[in-house]
Amino acid sequence: VQLQASGGGLVQAGGSLRLSCAASGRTLSFYNIGWFRQAPGKEREFVAGINWNGATTRYEDSVKGRFTISRDNTRNTAFLNINGLRPEDTAVYYCAADGNKAGILQMTAGGYHIWGQGTQVTVSS
Repeated sequence: VQLQASGGGLVQAGGSLRLSCAASGRTLSFYNIGWFRQAPGKEREFVAGINWNGATTRYEDSVKGRFTISRDNTRNTAFLNINGLRPEDTAVYYCAADGNKAGILQMTAGGYHIWGQGTQVTVSS
């Protein structure tokens, strides 16, 4: 499967964005999906994850209540809705896939083996 993230942009603090992760080559339902972000000079960090059928989600503590991960397997697309954006949310956001969908929902980059290119999110204060 190949992944392509999109939907980033420049927004003011307090604004919202909806990031999309479109899959091609294989149906997305074979995979658990994670969203990560990487700010300049920092390590890539887990933001949110969703299992293959959407029944289970996980979030990094700082984004709980502001970020919502979802997926539509019929559209082969996963989403990350971001509300209440803060300047510290500025980063390149990546989606990733884990083919071990029967396993636990991974919350580290090492748990995902397929990565899309990132989409830049910039939040101005």
